[in-house]
Amino acid sequence: MLWVLCGGAVLAQTAAPPAVLVADEIIVTPDRRLIASGSVEAFQGQTRMTAQAIEYNAETETLTITGPITIDSGDGIVILASQAELSRDLQNGLLTGARLVLNEQLQLAAVQMNRVGGRYTQLYKTAATSCRVCEDDPRPPLWQIRAKRVVHDELERQLYFDEALLYWRNIPIFYLPRLRMPDPSLDRANGFLFPEIRSSTLLGTGAKVPYFIKLGDHRDLTLTPYLSNKTKTLEFRYRQAFRRGRIAFEGALSRDDLQPDDQRGYLFGVGEFDLGRDFRLQFDVEVISDDAYLADYGYSGKDRLDSEVRVSRARRDEYIRLSYINVKTLRDDENDDFLPSDIVEALYERRFFPIATGGEFRIAATARTHLRQSSNPGDTDGDGVADGRDVTRLNLEADWMRTGFVGGLQVTSQLGFAADAFDIKEDAAFDGSDSEISPRASVTLRYPMVRRDAGGVTQVIEPMVQLAWVGGNGLDIPNDESTFVEFDEGNLLTLSRFPAPDRRERGWSAAIGATWARFDPDGWSANLTIGQILREEAQVDITRSSGLGGLQSDYLLAGQLKFDGGLAITGRGLFDDQFDVAKAEFRGSWRNDRLDLGSSYVWLDEDIDEDRPDPISELSFDGSYKIDRFWTADLDWRYDLTEGRAATARAGIAYSNECVRVAASVTRRFADSTTVEPSTNLGFTVSLRGFATEAGGQSQVRSCGKQAK
Repeated sequence: MLWVLCGGAVLAQTAAPPAVLVADEIIVTPDRRLIASGSVEAFQGQTRMTAQAIEYNAETETLTITGPITIDSGDGIVILASQAELSRDLQNGLLTGARLVLNEQLQLAAVQMNRVGGRYTQLYKTAATSCRVCEDDPRPPLWQIRAKRVVHDELERQLYFDEALLYWRNIPIFYLPRLRMPDPSLDRANGFLFPEIRSSTLLGTGAKVPYFIKLGDHRDLTLTPYLSNKTKTLEFRYRQAFRRGRIAFEGALSRDDLQPDDQRGYLFGVGEFDLGRDFRLQFDVEVISDDAYLADYGYSGKDRLDSEVRVSRARRDEYIRLSYINVKTLRDDENDDFLPSDIVEALYERRFFPIATGGEFRIAATARTHLRQSSNPGDTDGDGVADGRDVTRLNLEADWMRTGFVGGLQVTSQLGFAADAFDIKEDAAFDGSDSEISPRASVTLRYPMVRRDAGGVTQVIEPMVQLAWVGGNGLDIPNDESTFVEFDEGNLLTLSRFPAPDRRERGWSAAIGATWARFDPDGWSANLTIGQILREEAQVDITRSSGLGGLQSDYLLAGQLKFDGGLAITGRGLFDDQFDVAKAEFRGSWRNDRLDLGSSYVWLDEDIDEDRPDPISELSFDGSYKIDRFWTADLDWRYDLTEGRAATARAGIAYSNECVRVAASVTRRFADSTTVEPSTNLGFTVSLRGFATEAGGQSQVRSCGKQAK
């Protein structure tokens, strides 16, 4: 039935097309032709059409439409035309002077367009582009694909081009007799992705041409041949989603001139699964053929690989973890046979809130074993570690804590113990077992003070003091895990600052410190922390540069300053009474709508105990600048002040608008290694937007008018 709205009148027509028609004037002729004119709108299902005039012939069940015509299917497909002759359901027919717009991204202009079965749209003498075309701009779009015929399959959401020729402006670039591309509404489809041109001093000049394979609704595979005059490489990425998890693997296989007799490659993979009852299974796989492969091809900058399988559960008052970790080093000065390469660890933590005593009760139990591949109980490389040492340890910690207030003074009491048991194998000096129970107690006092000025400025000052005692004499075991000790504002009030329980701080100690913070309503804020540790007796196995040696530690100073304009400065350092600095780091950044700058400086004093015979002084810089709406430049640079040379440098520039993204970059690695050589890499990519294969991200749309010229 057809409902016709004419001014305020409603007319019912039987034996008419299943549509709703709205127009300024409607005439029904004696030969059953319906003629609508003036702001005509027709609705059929989700399809909406506007035109200047429509004539419906009941005998042939066809619509003759006078434009300008707009047909919106409601699923991201819009057709524009000057004249049309269509079936009454708008699914079949012929349109002239037509334009097909897909997902508001890709437009195809044609001399003639055919609609077939509501599924296929055929366009003849077609120009396709995702660039904005302005009527007052005589220049052609940045890019377009001209074809003799284009077929759009609405069901499969595919575009088929016959005799396709890619133009950059008016310059023909590339010809293909047949071309298939997914339309913008399709997220995943088989086909080629956009290539990348790479030039490397190690690998020569070549191209990467990715091909995406949809293996189903929940899995896919991307194969990327990388060919140059010095390498033949096949990169791959596999992804799959399950009802309760997901996995992703990526890797590559190579034959190159760097190691012509070897098959080279790598495999990285991650996965996560929900096992039920809040348990999660996670894994991380990292495997390579040789130590230099990742650096030679620029896949990763890691110098140690760690593969892990973990089962864990985290709840509000409980944490459980069981994990296996395999470690492989890529560093020149390390040998995998002498490192703890296989690690198994189980951890259980729980907290309770007993009503009888109040406060909080915490327990933590850990079982860990790590094995070295070597079975030599001696020290052949002179680093003080038995080459084959294997260690198994069991640790149990239990603590009761309670916080109360005396006026404005916050008092936190802690009472507990730690039980440690170690079993040492394949170490000539420590072969055997040892165990100990270490009681501990502490009292922490804080006195927060708040001041609010008339102008709305808020200042908070909190002095703090902790008096602590840890019993026991220490175990007669090697220092296998606590070789690097840190002192910062995060562990100022802890009872032991060793990273692992094979070492614990013993005896009486006092931590003294204060924090200050200022918040200004004008938009800037600042905070500062200062602290120091005092001890009754010096601790063994404390590294010199940690700042915790002797009876009096170095002073810890850390702070941050942030401004509303985007400027932020953060710093942390350790210095003694003579203001000799053991460690220091600073970070400054500034961000606004166009500029994002950051710079860092790190200083580490020499320390033989931390395997650092020379000091480290390094400066780094990173930044990006938005030149205009379309152009962006970025720069990364790292300089070794000790060696007096750059370590890495990278510069890039990119142009991006609604229809294209062009990016170029140059990267230089100044390697100082026997396995990794210095190299320079050049990269160039071009991505045409408007297809499902385009790179993601936001883009700026060019405006018509004077800005387009």
